[in-house]
Amino acid sequence: MSLDERPQISTSPPPVRESTRLAPLPWWLVVIVGLGAVLMAAGAFIALVHPAMLVSPHDTINGAVRIYAGYLVSRNLALALMLIAALSIGARESLRTLALLTAVIQLLDAGLDAIEGRWTLVPGVLVFAIAFFFVVAWLFRPPEQNRQVS
Repeated sequence: MSLDERPQISTSPPPVRESTRLAPLPWWLVVIVGLGAVLMAAGAFIALVHPAMLVSPHDTINGAVRIYAGYLVSRNLALALMLIAALSIGARESLRTLALLTAVIQLLDAGLDAIEGRWTLVPGVLVFAIAFFFVVAWLFRPPEQNRQVS
């Protein structure tokens, strides 16, 4: 077999057909995820710098409160950073999972707020949860519904 008869191996990726590219994320999804990440980062910052803002004015801040505020910092900051990272690199599967986790956390937070009588917080937290569930629902659509029209 001569050198000309050997099959040539291509090292370049196969061409992507224009009709198989995923459409860019809709603006409303980017706004919801971005705003949610900013709000969670702000909550983390408040818990880190001034945890007294997280409790009623008559509650005292002690070591236990500071420990749990630290957990809130870790949770919120990690979620915020990962949401922004997944959004910025277009990692739809990761974004879907992180958005679902965020929605469930917010739903549980709303439930705890209701149980503990913090009724003024419940509507805002529920809106946050519902908005993230809309993001999740859009990201769970079949891929062919998220493709660009060529």
